[in-house]
Amino acid sequence: MPRRKQPGGCLAMAVYAKYVLPRLIDLAMRNQDVTRLRAAWIPHARGKVLEVGIGSGLNLPYYSRAVQYVYGVDPSTELQQIARRRMMSGPPTVEFLPQSAEDPLPLANSSVDTVVLTWTLCSIPNAPWALEEMKRVLRAEGRLIFIEHGRAPDAGVGTWQDRLTPLWKRITGGCHLNRKIDELVTAAGFQITELTKSYLPGPRPMTYTYQGFARPRS
Repeated sequence: MPRRKQPGGCLAMAVYAKYVLPRLIDLAMRNQDVTRLRAAWIPHARGKVLEVGIGSGLNLPYYSRAVQYVYGVDPSTELQQIARRRMMSGPPTVEFLPQSAEDPLPLANSSVDTVVLTWTLCSIPNAPWALEEMKRVLRAEGRLIFIEHGRAPDAGVGTWQDRLTPLWKRITGGCHLNRKIDELVTAAGFQITELTKSYLPGPRPMTYTYQGFARPRS
């Protein structure tokens, strides 16, 4: 049987998603303002860490000596290859879990001390499901650290976020501009203990940012 040809547009998008997009993401997430937030929040991680959306490993240099082990979840093998090259010798030990954040994690209940989320919830198709799985593996006294962009409080900006998101998702690997991060976190059974919200420099629909700590709600 003759092999069916893949439509040119679909092939181009597949090549873009597999080879081009990971490098664009790595480049975009290295800007000065994003790096400043990593340096402020990531050193608070402790013990065994689950980093969901480890991507190209940009958080790795900011883990302190209080972190012994990092489980890094990401479905992109291309981004993980970049992360492996970025790894430093010595602690923490990093174990990559090449899977979607929505899939069951190969970790026991209450087995990690810290969950780290940086610019990740926007692109998980079923974010509530993924957050529930993170809560399952986080110890009762553990901490969720999150830095995420999402829905802005200004009505005009929010309207543009809704308009842009359908196209934005197609070119950025599923990223939603209009998710209300604090509501997602609390709805999954977390209590937010510290929260900062602000615009970063740049186009407002893309730069409204939520930063904070949360713990499992008993």
